[in-house]
Amino acid sequence: MTTDRLLISPGRTLADLAVNCAGASRIFHRHRLDFCCGGGIALEEACAEAGLDLDEIVSELQLECESDTSTRRLDELDVPALIEHILRHYHEPHREEVPRLIEMAEKVEHVHAERATCPRGLAAHLRRMGVELEEHMQKEEQVLFPLLIGGGARMALMPIKVMEQEHRDHGTNLEKLVRLTNDFTPPEDACVTWRALYAGLEELRRELMDHIHIENNLLFPKAVQG
Repeated sequence: MTTDRLLISPGRTLADLAVNCAGASRIFHRHRLDFCCGGGIALEEACAEAGLDLDEIVSELQLECESDTSTRRLDELDVPALIEHILRHYHEPHREEVPRLIEMAEKVEHVHAERATCPRGLAAHLRRMGVELEEHMQKEEQVLFPLLIGGGARMALMPIKVMEQEHRDHGTNLEKLVRLTNDFTPPEDACVTWRALYAGLEELRRELMDHIHIENNLLFPKAVQG
């Protein structure tokens, strides 16, 4: 798939770039650029705020997007297919992964409670995140998604606004997760469980950001416009 260089212009928003080139999200993750809840700002503005070299980011995006050989992009899927993708690739894995991470966080906090580098409060924060995420997914599965599949876009406008606000809340939770884990960086002498926990949490952050991006910038606009 060939990508037009105009697509990578500095004035394009992060959300636009992530929608039109799946590989863009990998670059944004790498440089900690919020393309889901904060995806409405232009690339040049995001780079300026983060202290990143705009030309270097544009070059990375161009290379990534030109090498993207996926045969079917998510923006080509219809609403039911997008929802099926979200359920299979995000809802089901979240339900498996979050409890595992909570268990690991509890173990790390218990075993290393006396250490200054212990991530105190991490397990409790993850439990709150898990509860909020589960409630959010159930609202989607039981109310919003059936409305969207049934063509009830007009009736879905208010539930969509609620989901978008909850997405912003998830983003705030992720910011706290980054702070609690020192940007997912374990101490040099951390045990295997501690290292595995932080690796898993960083992956959860990536997956949840992708999840939110697909709903905010693909599913909801497609359903409303469709």
